Amino acid sequence: MSQTLESSAIAFNAPGSNFVDRRSYDPGVGRPDRERRQFSNSYEDLSPEALDLATAIDAYKLSHRRRFITYEEMLNVVRSLGYQK
Repeated sequence: MSQTLESSAIAFNAPGSNFVDRRSYDPGVGRPDRERRQFSNSYEDLSPEALDLATAIDAYKLSHRRRFITYEEMLNVVRSLGYQK
């Protein structure tokens, strides 16, 4: 396995490859209309406490450029809101 990361990336993007890089998009087409989200896009039916958590998680994800977060990251967000066991 002496193949470098760069050469393996080229192999994935080679003509005839079935690999689809979903992280990128064609600049001529523009960004996708809808972005996949870890949680719901709507805050309609949330209690005030759940709304605080949802907005804190969204703020964390935006500031850290993360689409999905781990349980550890979620625990840190919950703790940042002042919750403790």
